[in-house]
Amino acid sequence: MRLEGKVAIVTGGGSGFGEGIAAKFVAEGAKVLIADRDAAGGERVAKALGANARSLRVDVANAGDVATMLDAANDHFGHLDILVNNAGISHVPQPMEEVGEDDFDRILAVNVKAIYLAARVVVPRFKARKHGVILNIASTAGVSPRPRLCWYNASKGWVITATRAMAVELAPFGIRVVALNPVAGETPLLKTFMGEDTPEMRAKFLATIPLGRFSTPADIGNAACFLCSDEASMVTGVAWEVDGGRCI
Repeated sequence: MRLEGKVAIVTGGGSGFGEGIAAKFVAEGAKVLIADRDAAGGERVAKALGANARSLRVDVANAGDVATMLDAANDHFGHLDILVNNAGISHVPQPMEEVGEDDFDRILAVNVKAIYLAARVVVPRFKARKHGVILNIASTAGVSPRPRLCWYNASKGWVITATRAMAVELAPFGIRVVALNPVAGETPLLKTFMGEDTPEMRAKFLATIPLGRFSTPADIGNAACFLCSDEASMVTGVAWEVDGGRCI
């Protein structure tokens, strides 16, 4: 098993890509703390995955919650090897100047600040162990932005740059930092991206993906598993597209 003996935190693990990552990690031998603002969703996933999964209600934009999250992983499983910063939100498609300030602030808090807050508590532990992997879930939106999703696009571009900056700084401590750029997938965020979930809108989105389908939680879980495994021990600072060719 690729992740035998590893312990991971997956934020936003109560649905969508996070659920796919958590499921793959457990299947490959890891123990996983599922951190999600939706307590019921996190509990559902943890129960389905069995004894090697636990759940905790966490607002990733709250420093106190993030510190508690790390303590919970240590309390349940004894240590931490992998942090997956997966939690993310978007705004509905609209002109950039029409996005409300509250929506803008929340996007930056969840998509950007949360990575900073997690790094503040996790990096010292990883440095002490001379080991660790941080996986940030970015987006193709940070590489090839779609119109009318301006501030979401920008937040994911930040994630890609932050991944590279973190990787350079943390490499001397044996810590790898990597990212995935998923294309739109069959997750709760899909309707937000489209504005309305209609056959016509789905066809419009699919027309931009050469392989002709949306990504799935399993697609992201498979890629995440490799990047977080020892098989990828020489890989850091990358932001891999899992996008069916959209960014070609």
